[in-house]
Amino acid sequence: MPRWKALPDELDPQIREFASQLRRLIDRSGLSIAAVADRTGYSKTSWERYLNGRLLAPRGAVVALAEVTGTDIGHLTTMWELAERAWSRSELRHDLTMEALRISQARAALGDPGPTAGANASTETRGGSGSGGSGGSGSGIGGNGTPARRTGAPAGPAPPAAAPPRQPSGASRPRRAALILTGVLGALLVIAAAVLFTDLGGGATGDDGKKAAGTPTASPSAPPSTTLPAGVKCAGAGCAGQDPEAMGCGGAFATTVARARVGTAGQVEVRYSRTCGAAWARITGAGPGDTVRVTAAGTSQNAVVDADADAYTPMVAVAKGTDATACATLRSGAKGCTGER
Repeated sequence: MPRWKALPDELDPQIREFASQLRRLIDRSGLSIAAVADRTGYSKTSWERYLNGRLLAPRGAVVALAEVTGTDIGHLTTMWELAERAWSRSELRHDLTMEALRISQARAALGDPGPTAGANASTETRGGSGSGGSGGSGSGIGGNGTPARRTGAPAGPAPPAAAPPRQPSGASRPRRAALILTGVLGALLVIAAAVLFTDLGGGATGDDGKKAAGTPTASPSAPPSTTLPAGVKCAGAGCAGQDPEAMGCGGAFATTVARARVGTAGQVEVRYSRTCGAAWARITGAGPGDTVRVTAAGTSQNAVVDADADAYTPMVAVAKGTDATACATLRSGAKGCTGER
């Protein structure tokens, strides 16, 4: 069974080539998607979207992957910039199409009569007012639809032209509403296009392709020590039992503080994040059914290896990385723990 799914046929060629290049880098590295997620700090779900062409990888994820796989960052980011421009063009075309569709739907829903109906109503009004007069001698419309020719002076003063019938005030409301709505939607469309074109050269982006927010200014009432970096969602006891990847504690915020061999190819590690004040255990080179455990201060967390060759446990809160111990047990019966001699 192939490792990768076929990329969507509708992908822009630049985006297709970039996604294929990311797949080749991961294949050459021998890493699983879970290992790439743990070492780059971007979730496994996000990487699956990037590699399947459903979402463009943000620049930060591309740089992190280059560092993990030992790839030249300059060449890879150049490919990313070309793909990012193609992605932006594709999004703009989609937005314009959807805006035009919404405008058409709004007109239909409001019953916009269009210019033809208005012209017909005006013609009927003029025909009705000109049909008065004696013997058809007025300046109305003849029976054949052409203006009647005046045959002589009227016998008496012409009666005042009848005022056109007053249209009910509600009759023109749908048309006015449709015109107003069309104008508003058109203005919004122009603004959206201008903002999108302004941002095409854009700055860094965060996970799942979203624009990364600027560095937040700390609140005067909040002590600096309680401020977590962007993307980090827990600290200390709040991290206990949490997934380090989902909480943003992995990637650049984590280091391996201890490791040990298990069996012939397996390796168990203690991963520690000083930022989060937590540690977890990771096993690589393992097989389905192998288990890994992290222990600290009498508290432990476990994980089981699935189809991938690696796995990691939820976190335990620690003051320092050396407070935690990682152990692994293979299905073959081999065992190993960090700190053993």
